[in-house]
Amino acid sequence: MAASGLFWWIAAGALVVMELITGTFYLLMIALGFIAGGLAHWAGASLAIELAVAALVALVAVIVLRRSRFGSWKRRDASRDAGVNLDIGETLQVNEWHEGHARAMYRGAEWDVELAPGETEGARWYQIMAMQGNRLVVTAKR
Repeated sequence: MAASGLFWWIAAGALVVMELITGTFYLLMIALGFIAGGLAHWAGASLAIELAVAALVALVAVIVLRRSRFGSWKRRDASRDAGVNLDIGETLQVNEWHEGHARAMYRGAEWDVELAPGETEGARWYQIMAMQGNRLVVTAKR
């Protein structure tokens, strides 16, 4: 099968299908290596050259992906990420505080509200900075 070169194309196709299942892009980079191996076979290279080309292209593609913004995932604090919690940045009114804690109406329900570190109880309107479980962490609206 390797003698006909069909191996490279079947393996590349299988890697692309597996990539569609996982969604990490790394298998796609390895599939590019297999495609390069298939092109080397089509150009008449020996098996050793085909393997070297496939490995080199896959390695370079994985390194480039790893250094790109798609390959380096940084963990973000979801409790403070407005892309995860759409309530972050919204405002609410707090009428009465008790040592940095309160209950306030927000979106038609009563929520536990807590002041962010360094904040005072003097304001009436507050902005949601984080959500910790069922508690809203707020700062005074400026």
